[in-house]
Amino acid sequence: MKVICVSGVPGTGKTTLSKKLAKKLGFHYIDVNKIISKYRLSEGFDRKRRTKIIDTTKLNKALIKEINTLTKKSNDEKTNKKILKNKKFKKNIKKHYGIIIDSHLSHYLPAKYIDFCIITKCNIKELNKRLRKKHFNREKIKENLEAEIFDVCLNEAMERKHKIITIDTTKGFNIDNIIRKLGE
Repeated sequence: MKVICVSGVPGTGKTTLSKKLAKKLGFHYIDVNKIISKYRLSEGFDRKRRTKIIDTTKLNKALIKEINTLTKKSNDEKTNKKILKNKKFKKNIKKHYGIIIDSHLSHYLPAKYIDFCIITKCNIKELNKRLRKKHFNREKIKENLEAEIFDVCLNEAMERKHKIITIDTTKGFNIDNIIRKLGE
């Protein structure tokens, strides 16, 4: 089962790309915010940044658990498909051949769990517009623009030795070209 994490600075198009990619490939979609809630991983709230405080080590453990659970479930579905001979039942077995993990924290996962790490990028002027539209405060916009300028997510993914694909979402993206890059 392939596991692809989609990371990048907030506002660069991670969620849009992740959902479209998951739908097109028939992959499970994991919204890391839901995992944070499910496992109660928030360790407080940073009022200045207006964001939850997350321990990435604990998050990684929860994500690895989800990956293992979905991999096992997918393998069970493949076994069930072989057992069932009735075509009517075969159609109802959901096919998921991979996982898409959507979060600016997803690149913290160890490389051994990830087949590809997609880093979304965006032109600074466009990113500024997108972050304003999301009602980010000035300080948070500045912090995220600086993170984009200095390629923080890309550099951190490189440090973790991920197989990286960068996608510029400034003017949108072509999902079929991304799938080709993934080797699908």
